[in-house]
Amino acid sequence: MTDELSDYYGDFLDGTYDCVDRIVLNAYNPLCTSPGGFRFWWRQLRNGSDEDLDDTHLMRLAGRFSRRLRAFARARGIPVIDCGRGERKHEIAEKYLATQPVVRGLFLILVGRAVATVWEIERSHRGIRNIAAKKLYVNHYSFHIMDPEWGHITIKISGHPPFGAQIILNGHEYVARQAQKRGIDFAKEGNCFTALSHPADLSRVADTLSERPTVGRLRRVCESWIYTSCLCFALDSEEQERSNSRYRFSIYQVEYSRNLIFRRGGQMDQVFQGLIDRTRARLDVKRLKTIFGAKARPHRDRKRRPHLAVALETPTYDLTVFKLHFGKLTLKGYTKGERVLRFEAVAHNTHDLRCGRLLARLPQIISRLQRILQGFLNNLHYMDSAFVADDILEQLSTPSQVGQTRLGGIDTNRPRMRTALAAVLALAPSPHGFCVSQFGERVRSLSGQTELEYGSRRAAYDLKKIRAKKLVEKIASSRRYRALPQGVRTITTLLVLREKVIQPILAGMGKPKLGRKPKNWSRIDEHYQTLRLSMRNLLNDLGIAA
Repeated sequence: MTDELSDYYGDFLDGTYDCVDRIVLNAYNPLCTSPGGFRFWWRQLRNGSDEDLDDTHLMRLAGRFSRRLRAFARARGIPVIDCGRGERKHEIAEKYLATQPVVRGLFLILVGRAVATVWEIERSHRGIRNIAAKKLYVNHYSFHIMDPEWGHITIKISGHPPFGAQIILNGHEYVARQAQKRGIDFAKEGNCFTALSHPADLSRVADTLSERPTVGRLRRVCESWIYTSCLCFALDSEEQERSNSRYRFSIYQVEYSRNLIFRRGGQMDQVFQGLIDRTRARLDVKRLKTIFGAKARPHRDRKRRPHLAVALETPTYDLTVFKLHFGKLTLKGYTKGERVLRFEAVAHNTHDLRCGRLLARLPQIISRLQRILQGFLNNLHYMDSAFVADDILEQLSTPSQVGQTRLGGIDTNRPRMRTALAAVLALAPSPHGFCVSQFGERVRSLSGQTELEYGSRRAAYDLKKIRAKKLVEKIASSRRYRALPQGVRTITTLLVLREKVIQPILAGMGKPKLGRKPKNWSRIDEHYQTLRLSMRNLLNDLGIAA
């Protein structure tokens, strides 16, 4: 699926590819999701008896997990590192891999504390009185494993029964190994392909992650490691079989990216910085993070052919990241390496995608993220290259009708309507559209008004007027709205003309003399100066006092 932003800048690109980045799976034992199920699981583990089901024996099981794991690691020479609060474990693993190349198997274990579900048993002289699930901080063990197909895999498992786990995989690692098998030359820097000999071939390899067979491959790789390299320290193979300790997998987090590979790094910087400058205010991006580097990106094409290698020394470039948050969904754009511009759609909790979370739903989840990312890029393009018809100004001010309701026109000279139009722009990339309450909240945040000054009734009325002019539409069978492509272009043009053209020029008319030219004199300032001088002559000829 292509988007209009990538097509618009296609002449500057060597190619594009889409890839599933980070995949986080939750592994859980379905028997242990309820008190009765957990008691039944314990009985199977203890040959039909639950007389020793108490907090003491559960703690002993957790202690056995730790002792077995550390003894195994000492015997095999595998480092076990106890991590403090706030330490980034993936960075520790990356530093270890940089010095100790690993081909296959478990190579590092990191220990840290995190919240997990722990069962507490209340007993009396008659037996078990109550079994309650509580969220407590307990030790978690992060097993870092190198898989031949999926590369670096992390399995984070709780040290307390029922031993819930999370499995973290990376789609770029999988695609890199598949590309090597097919003889595709590439250069890889971190979690990104920075140079490709055949972008179309690698894009086809990356597309296999969104196909149905990927579900089976994911299940196989998870089951091949979690029982033999993680759960075995808590329960040996005979205990796993007797208690029917089998995991099910659900999808918790997914990242999907579209990567634009520019021919020149200088062109990429110019395009991206201009895109941010023109769309940041319209998208209401509150915070823009910039990390300043020490080197400039190259302005010329590379002469050498890309090699199958990972960059050992990563150059430091200026990195600008802008993000939009919609609940548990995040849309962001940033530069990666010398010539790659990446846009991502991140589902921090796949529940917000409303298409199920079971592992079998992976193709639907990826397809939903793909459409969300495509809509985001299309809206960026509409705001970046706006257009308005020559008769739209007259049509906006005329009365209109929605159903049986007659409505007034849109007067862009009124601050309230300008703020309402700006709120539509800010909500345009919303993955599931927006409702009246979200629209009213955004208007209040832009204008500084209170809920008493701008309530839900005024928000509904203003939104209905905007809808009557075909700038937004109502999503079928719902109470939500979405901005139309032509509506985004029209609103952007109207706001830019007023705020960036009419107001600055009229403000400059009252200054007959220019002061000293400032040090930071941009191209836009030069255009304003040219227009100001030309407009003064025009107004004098028309007999209008400047």
